[in-house]
Amino acid sequence: MRPKTQSSLSLKLLLICVFIAFLLLFVLRSRLVSSNESTTSSSVSSISHALLPRSSSSSEDKKTRTCSSPQCNKIPSSVAKSLIHYTTSTITPQQTLKEISVTSKILDKKSPCNFLVFGLGHDSLMWHTLNFGGRTIFLEEDETWIEQIKKRFPMLESYHVTYDSKVNEANVLIEAGKGPECTAIADPRYSMCQLALKGLPSEIYDMKWDLIMVDAPTGYYEDAPGRMTAIYTAGMMARNRENGETHVFVHDVNRNIEDKFSREFLCDGYMKKQVGRLRHFTIPSHKSNLDMPFCP
Repeated sequence: MRPKTQSSLSLKLLLICVFIAFLLLFVLRSRLVSSNESTTSSSVSSISHALLPRSSSSSEDKKTRTCSSPQCNKIPSSVAKSLIHYTTSTITPQQTLKEISVTSKILDKKSPCNFLVFGLGHDSLMWHTLNFGGRTIFLEEDETWIEQIKKRFPMLESYHVTYDSKVNEANVLIEAGKGPECTAIADPRYSMCQLALKGLPSEIYDMKWDLIMVDAPTGYYEDAPGRMTAIYTAGMMARNRENGETHVFVHDVNRNIEDKFSREFLCDGYMKKQVGRLRHFTIPSHKSNLDMPFCP
């Protein structure tokens, strides 16, 4: 997730265009809400509800917001900070322009939504901003790195995660993952599967995630934790949700572990596309039909 320092003019241009388009949409939408204030209260309520971020709390979903202040037409400070950061920074995200576009198109349809990202890096501010009004949470293995990012971008919500796996255990883990305890649909924190991540904050398990990005933990040397458990847990969270579907993205599928584990536990039948080193899967809920096969 954390990229090496590099300069990419084309990627910067994409980010700038995305932000400008987003800002225009935000201003137009704000003006529309303001111009309709004289309509019935039920109409105002429905518009306000549509603009609210999704939440796991039913009481939060019932809240409505309207805005008649001139401040509604101003650029949100978090968006402004993100735009300034990416137009002045020489450090660009590790994903390519085409790879980023795959996820940004889904965010354009789904946001504001719930977005879980395994990894905290130089692209985190971008994902947070593209999901403006929603909830984006980052899971990171390096506590020191979390503190560094928090000082620069305190608006980002991140949590430390400890991984017990190692890259050199991948072959054993992929075989263990084929057992009945790993293919049974269950909440990962109570799962008997060796691949399930059980030490995450409780709200991570309770949230209904619309998008999950697996771009961490470190996986390029033998003693690194690898992404085996992150990929499996992302797939199980998607299957275990009450209803609907979850978009799951896995980066670095050019590597052996990311390739094999995404095909095994996210399933070729659920894969929508691969662009460069990024794969996009759409996994439906299995809770309403426990007879569904693990893979289609």
